[in-house]
Amino acid sequence: MIGPEKLPRVARTVGTLLGKAQRYVADVKNEVNRSMELDELKKMKETVEGAARDVENSIQTNASDFEKSWAEATGDSSSSASLPGMEIFPEYKHPKKKWRLKQGATPQWYKARSGVRTRAQSGAARVARFRPQPGRPL
Repeated sequence: MIGPEKLPRVARTVGTLLGKAQRYVADVKNEVNRSMELDELKKMKETVEGAARDVENSIQTNASDFEKSWAEATGDSSSSASLPGMEIFPEYKHPKKKWRLKQGATPQWYKARSGVRTRAQSGAARVARFRPQPGRPL
């Protein structure tokens, strides 16, 4: 029997041992749950990888079937054949002229005499050019 003076110490010891046992059981449960989830994730990963492989294989077989039917339809063994009735044009080459420098057939002296504008001018510059200046007669 346990006397009254040893009862608090025994109760404390029993409490700590029960707490340790409960923590140990909880850790074991968590580890088992983790391993079960890991197994489920591995199985899920394998099924997803298998499905991806199946899709890839079906795409490859469909692509090869399409290439075969394309080659039969075009009558060519190369995959870059053109359709019948379509012409192949040469690649576009830019003309080697300076399109920014327009040179008209009208001489400059004629343009100056007849008042043809030879330089582009903004609206603000045109207004400033023709604004009456103070002290100048109109």
